[in-house]
Amino acid sequence: MNMTVIGITADNKNNTAASGTYECAAAYSRAVADAGGVPVMLPHVLERVAEYAAWCDGFILTGGVDPDTSVFQRGDPMHPKAKRMDPQRQAFEVGLLEHLAKAKPETACLGVCLGMQLMALHAGGKLNQHLPDTHETHAMHAQNSEHAIKVLAPTRGGLSPDLRGRVVSHHVQAVRDSGAMRVVAAAPDGIIEAIDDPTRGFYLGVQWHPERGGEGPLNRGLIGALVDAARRGT
Repeated sequence: MNMTVIGITADNKNNTAASGTYECAAAYSRAVADAGGVPVMLPHVLERVAEYAAWCDGFILTGGVDPDTSVFQRGDPMHPKAKRMDPQRQAFEVGLLEHLAKAKPETACLGVCLGMQLMALHAGGKLNQHLPDTHETHAMHAQNSEHAIKVLAPTRGGLSPDLRGRVVSHHVQAVRDSGAMRVVAAAPDGIIEAIDDPTRGFYLGVQWHPERGGEGPLNRGLIGALVDAARRGT
């Protein structure tokens, strides 16, 4: 049987590997399955990244807390109010991005919220680590709030400027410099909402949570576009 396998990164219970328990919102796997894909949760085993990349046709890097920005080449110290993600998870997901970039750049990959931020950092970008310091509109992006976005450029990742709709966000940090990636969507207050690499296939990061936003091309439809791209191998 020809199956389209989508690897989904897991979080740690209580944001620590010491919990001994992985967890992941069921909405990711449900959206993948509804789009005809086979969702598979990925344990944080860095030495198996190459095998994951060989077995999976595409990937979703899921949401979570805040990256440790200090470890990247252009890294900044972490903001005192940032909540550091588990280092084992961060090392695994950055290792996966690095392997895909070097060995399988056409593999379909969608970064969601934290996943988008890791994509940007891996590409040499930087984060605004605490939106309340810089944006009076920060509440628009927190606590699963719903707001409009503007798509700025067409992408191989399923976005186009003619798309209209609202998205669901839950974040306190955001990308302020996308590094080698391209900014392709923004919120009304200027917060970067999506980035991509136009030299690759479906390689897209979105600051919102498409798995939470219901139907439509900006939400569950975006995960469907990922599955389609993974099926085609583009």
